[in-house]
Order: sequence, then C-alpha cells, then structure tokens
Amino acid sequence: MRTNFLTYTAKKHFQNGVSLIEMIVFIIVVGIASSALFATYNYSLLHNTDPLIQVRALELAQAKLDEVLALKYDANTPTGGIPACGTPTGVACNNTPDANMNDVDDFNGVSDTPYTGYTRNVTVTTANDEKLVTVSVTAPRGFSVTLAAYRANF
Repeated sequence: MRTNFLTYTAKKHFQNGVSLIEMIVFIIVVGIASSALFATYNYSLLHNTDPLIQVRALELAQAKLDEVLALKYDANTPTGGIPACGTPTGVACNNTPDANMNDVDDFNGVSDTPYTGYTRNVTVTTANDEKLVTVSVTAPRGFSVTLAAYRANF
C-alpha cells in the first residue's frame, strides 16, 4: 500500500523535547527548592556545635555543685556532722565565708573560668538551717545553665 509522502513526512516532525517556557519554569522551581535546602543547610552548619556547648556547660555546673555539696555545712560543723552546729548540743554556726574553702559558705560569690568562653558563678544563701547552693554557667553563644540544690545542716 502506498502512502502519501507529504503526509508521512509531516507526521514525523512532531515535537519530542521541551519548550523554552517549560525549561524556564523548571529552573525556577528547582531554584526555589534549592534556596530552601541551602538555607536549612546553612542554619545547621552554623549551629552544629550547640549540643556540645550545652553538654559541657551542664557538666561544669554539675561538677562544681557536687564539689560544694560534698563539703561540711559550716566551718563549726564537726566531721561527720553530729552534733550539727546551731543545735543545743552543738556549737553555734558562723555562716560566714573564709579563705580555706572547707565548707559550703566559702564558695559564696566564687567565680571562675574553667574553659575559654565559659564562666561559672556560685552563690550560697542561708535560710532555716538550709543553704541553697546555686551554680550558673554561661557558655559561648549566650547559652547558660543554672543548677541549684539545698545542703541541710546535719
């Protein structure tokens, strides 16, 4: 069977690619998606050390709090804590800091810099035979952590 040559060749030239408009739309969509991905990547790149900074600050606060709480309640408290100072059978509590760092009061107002960029402050407040020990650590990038515990008179 014979076919018309003109009809056959006209059918052969149908479009098999993409148009310029389709290509521009594709580039715009990919550009928008890429900018969102790059923004997320940039944020995570800038903040990827934050968990390490937070853990180090928490460890520094916990270490100092443990150090202070392991000491005697007061300079006049005997070893073992019995009889407690301020009781009828014990000596009077003085609740004043001194330079020997052998009781909880001595750490009131102590500040140090254990690592570059980290500042650690200790405050001790006394109320009703209890001392509230508060340790605050300020880390780089403005992160801070505060731990507090009571030390009882025993």
